[in-house]
Amino acid sequence: MDFEESLQLARSLPESLPPLTVDIDGTLTDDTRAVDPRVFPVLQSWPSTIVIATGKAMPYPVALCEFLGLETRVIAENGGVVVPGRERDAIFLADTEAIESLAAAYRERGHSLGWGSADLVNRWRATELAVSRESPLDPLADLADEYGLTVVDTGYAYHVHSASVDKGVGLSRMAAELGRETRDFAFVGDSPNDVPGFEVAGIAVTVDNAPDAVKSQADYSAPGAYGDGFLDAVEWLSERYR
Repeated sequence: MDFEESLQLARSLPESLPPLTVDIDGTLTDDTRAVDPRVFPVLQSWPSTIVIATGKAMPYPVALCEFLGLETRVIAENGGVVVPGRERDAIFLADTEAIESLAAAYRERGHSLGWGSADLVNRWRATELAVSRESPLDPLADLADEYGLTVVDTGYAYHVHSASVDKGVGLSRMAAELGRETRDFAFVGDSPNDVPGFEVAGIAVTVDNAPDAVKSQADYSAPGAYGDGFLDAVEWLSERYR
């Protein structure tokens, strides 16, 4: 599908489409992790609520919403942060004390988080820690057990966060803030950290670059990968709700 075809898809979206929760990396991006511009008109034309749900720190999905002219409805840090609107307070569902202790202990054992001195990955992160997949996992997992935290390998980074939060928890809080039910939402994603969102959403869709374990949890697996897969998912949802 070229950009003109994505415009045509955007113009033909049925008004009956449900609220949409969508991941960023691997779902709205290409294989270089750049956001696929073909998804822009579809997101901007979506006839119902859109929620961006990501493992990234809050400023990234907020910026995506701002630059696309979308209402700022964001689930960030794998459910640790929920922003139900531009004029609403950010809601933090986990604290950082254990995370900060784990990060210090990991460094004391001689390991780097893997993002360089600026660490733009974690600089604005409030409720979890992201560690490069080039850094050793075993000591990270050991420390997570020690501090009562969980580690999720998203395929892009190791995310360490409270076991009490995930994208499903984030979507539940978002839905409550919006006066909706989680089953009202369609959820499109590609990674293991999206599965908790799949479990509470009314319909779950994944893209072809998703692992088989993730595909098995979806109601539909789009034939295309990355942004192509998202556009395939939108076509499938459009036919389902037309």
